[in-house]
Amino acid sequence: MIKQAISPLRRRMIEDMTVRGFSAGTQQGYIRAVRDFTVFLGRSPDRADVEDLRRFQFHMRSEGASATSMNATVSALRFFFGVTLGRDDARTGMTTVREPHKLPVVLSPEEVARLLDAAPGPKYKAALGLAYGAGLRASEVVHLKLGDIDSERMVIRVEQGKGRKDRYAMLSDPLLDLLRAWWLAGRARGVMLPGGWLFPGQNPVNPLTARQLNRAFHGARQAAGIDKPVSLHTLRHCFATHLLEQKVDIRVIQTLLGHSKLDTTARYAQVANITLRAVKSPLEQLPTP
Repeated sequence: MIKQAISPLRRRMIEDMTVRGFSAGTQQGYIRAVRDFTVFLGRSPDRADVEDLRRFQFHMRSEGASATSMNATVSALRFFFGVTLGRDDARTGMTTVREPHKLPVVLSPEEVARLLDAAPGPKYKAALGLAYGAGLRASEVVHLKLGDIDSERMVIRVEQGKGRKDRYAMLSDPLLDLLRAWWLAGRARGVMLPGGWLFPGQNPVNPLTARQLNRAFHGARQAAGIDKPVSLHTLRHCFATHLLEQKVDIRVIQTLLGHSKLDTTARYAQVANITLRAVKSPLEQLPTP
């Protein structure tokens, strides 16, 4: 196997990101953004100027890049120019793009029950149950280990979630039942290694991938007859919204979700059914003719 040589410039950028503790995913995204800019430029990126950066951002917009994609690229190039090259070109040559504010689509409790019931087997029932019942992200679900489930304290330890933060998630009795059913089935199949992954992949040494879990979600959604435009992350939205509809304090929900800012959690108040129904429309106040 022949390994592709890494240019000194890319190696230095990787070293700069490693020193700052960037995750592997963030590093890959930043490298990809600089590579795309290099292809657009047609020469080494360290020879670019402010006008080149402005043209590249205009090119991305013309090609239909989303605001999220453009802002991620801006962050990557600002790091590359500002840190690796020690230049301020990207700070003056590129600007962040205002992202449209969209409310999450939420399933009803009945729809969630149908979806979980349609999940293919105890493994995916437990994994999707975690996404909804504990509000975990897909990456957090697939990276859980057997030792992270504390049935005595009824909590789930989430190590190095988004933002590289540890936190505890809630563990309810129905969720524990789903996990135990999967543990018994997995042990019978010989895939539950001591101290290993809670959801092993095809090779038990490796965890289930987020892509595999996503495929299982969409298969269950289709089998359950749900035609709303939802994704695996919707289950986390449902967790927060349904708790809010049960009148759980929003700051408790913030802690359970691992949000740094209350504003991020507060958006669920805009889609909580009980919140909307609690307000009387002015139409209801009109006198009856």
